[in-house]
Amino acid sequence: MAIYDLTPVEVPKIETKYRSIRTKLPVPESLPIFAALQESEPRSMAGQPPIVWDKAEDFIVSDRWGNRWIDWSSGVLITNAGHGRPEIRAALREVIDRGLLASYVFVHERRARLAEMLRALSPDPARYRVFLMSTGSEATENCIKLSKTYALAKHGAHKKYFVTFHYAFHGRTMGAQLAGGWEKSKEWMVDRDRTFVQVPFPDGYKNEDTSFDLFLKTLAEKGVKPRDVAGVMTETYQGGGPDFLPVEYAQKLEALCREHDIVMCYDEVQAGFGRTGKMFGFEHYGVRPDLIACGKGISSSLPISAVIGRADIMDLYAPGSMTSTHSGSPLPVAAAIVNLELIQKERLYERAARLGEIMLAELKRIREKHPQSLGCLQGKGLVAGIQVVKPGTKTPDPETALRINIACFHKGLLMFAPVAASGECLKIAPPLTIAEDALRESLAVFESAVDEVLKSKG
Repeated sequence: MAIYDLTPVEVPKIETKYRSIRTKLPVPESLPIFAALQESEPRSMAGQPPIVWDKAEDFIVSDRWGNRWIDWSSGVLITNAGHGRPEIRAALREVIDRGLLASYVFVHERRARLAEMLRALSPDPARYRVFLMSTGSEATENCIKLSKTYALAKHGAHKKYFVTFHYAFHGRTMGAQLAGGWEKSKEWMVDRDRTFVQVPFPDGYKNEDTSFDLFLKTLAEKGVKPRDVAGVMTETYQGGGPDFLPVEYAQKLEALCREHDIVMCYDEVQAGFGRTGKMFGFEHYGVRPDLIACGKGISSSLPISAVIGRADIMDLYAPGSMTSTHSGSPLPVAAAIVNLELIQKERLYERAARLGEIMLAELKRIREKHPQSLGCLQGKGLVAGIQVVKPGTKTPDPETALRINIACFHKGLLMFAPVAASGECLKIAPPLTIAEDALRESLAVFESAVDEVLKSKG
């Protein structure tokens, strides 16, 4: 886990169109806020660069002491349509003024509108349904539940296994962590549900074998027959990379699912709503998921998630038996409707694809300047990641990754803490609305931070 020093240091003053650094960092006056949180919150909440957000607008985050950062985090891949969109704020004010702030699963008109909009984005609107919830973990857990329910109802108790991938992240609740591919996150469970099975992810870097044969071989080694698999879930890209499936692999996985009536789930919580240059990331593979877990970029703001799935699977539960307290809550729903309208009207997925070409070309050039220390570079659209490694190896170097991250923070470029198994990956995910000149400026800042840190290492 990244640990940030809270000792204020002098940093060069910066004033550009998009960035301002006017104080020591972290801001001395902000330290009582961090101290108060240390008294009130678990230390797990202290893992991000020490900035106290005061305002966020489009692709710029500001504190109240005059500092501004170009945002490469989008919160955590939330604000696809930009921070604080006026259109979203106006929709929220309208709902607030009406006084409808909570509704459980009692019907309100906007819920019907959002469900219709999401169904229209599905692979087959006539055959898909939408279940609204609050968080991405809730969505992925619902995919697990529905996959196993479908298998039991249609085939019997032998069809019980749920297959996911090493290094997968599907959320922090118990079922999501059982499905996840991070062993350390499961140690607290001690005895686990053995029907959750993980196989190697074909990223081509940590695992050089990208053949689908490895998927089948691993299941066989674990004593799992395809006919006994209830569901398979993959992130469209693994967040610690981002690592994408080879297209042929994704299509062979779909063929296996069709052959054995396995529910194929795609976790689009990070990838959905334009991030990768398509409305949904799975569109890059030419596949048709049975269940799609959505979250984060669905509203560019308030907490809301969804599962979009085949009607014959989604309708397995009787009225009142598959609900969520804040399912279709009025404020998040209003935000999501306007967000989807903005993404489609402004064709932000196409914008992400175009700007992504610029971003990835520049990142490739930067990586090639430092091939000994910068390992795998992956990306698509406006999401990318560079693995920082010990010189000349594939061994993660989280210390250097954190130093680069802090150098960016000091220069007016905000990233969330390094990710991946050891904290070695510098993740890049600006809002899809970032101006092209701001993107180029931020890439130059990133390059200067990388050069500065790696040069100091000798």
